[in-house]
Amino acid sequence: MKRKDYLVILLFVLVLIIGNLTGCSKKPTLREDSYENLTEKGYIVMGLDDTFAPMGFRDSKGNLIGFDVDLATEVFKRIGFKVKFQPIDWSMKETELSLGNIDVIWNGYSITKEREKKVAFTKDYLENKQIIITLADSNIDSKNDLRDKKVAVQNGSSSLEAINKEPIVVESFQGREPVLFDTNYEAFMDLEAGRVDAVVSDEVIARYYINQKNSNEYKILEENFGEEKYGIGLRKEDKKLLDKINNILDEMKTDGSYENIYKKWFGKNQ
Repeated sequence: MKRKDYLVILLFVLVLIIGNLTGCSKKPTLREDSYENLTEKGYIVMGLDDTFAPMGFRDSKGNLIGFDVDLATEVFKRIGFKVKFQPIDWSMKETELSLGNIDVIWNGYSITKEREKKVAFTKDYLENKQIIITLADSNIDSKNDLRDKKVAVQNGSSSLEAINKEPIVVESFQGREPVLFDTNYEAFMDLEAGRVDAVVSDEVIARYYINQKNSNEYKILEENFGEEKYGIGLRKEDKKLLDKINNILDEMKTDGSYENIYKKWFGKNQ
């Protein structure tokens, strides 16, 4: 190889290295608090399941609406951020957060011990429980009646975590496991079509869904798979953002703005 050709190749390699180093320097490391970077951008990316009514879902025109959408918009407005709502595969939510594709998980996100290993949670802001729904004419009246039945649940949801805490019940299901769906909406569609016998779901979404239909067609069992609370999930390094969200939520509960948003979507005091 001629010396001139060698120098050209060397120069090209150096340009690539410098370019990569420059690009890397602009990308914040996810192991550090990202608040300064978010402030520079001026917006925050919120990951959500856009079929989770009434927390976050699409209206007839395709616009994102819901309790969590309104609450998050007001919280981040007070912090000084705009919000970009990013629909995600709910079963991949923690991965999306850790990779930096989203900045918060906020959409009926139940606080569980398993999730606390992966994310930092804010204070809880809404109570919930995991209920069992069947059609009104079903002979299912208790967990024991789920034996040899097809039980539907959203994949990656707290509903799935809740039922898995009762392995004896799960092993009694037909196929010794639940039928998994990408969304709660799909699970309810299969219940109505008779392809599954019961659905386990967050109470807030189940009651909202049923109220939009003919509520006389459904039955909610007295037994459930446990009570829980909703929180907002952040990367464990993002302590400054977590503190600010907690402070704003407290402020909104004090000045009545939280209550106004709650009444809009649930029609009663919390």
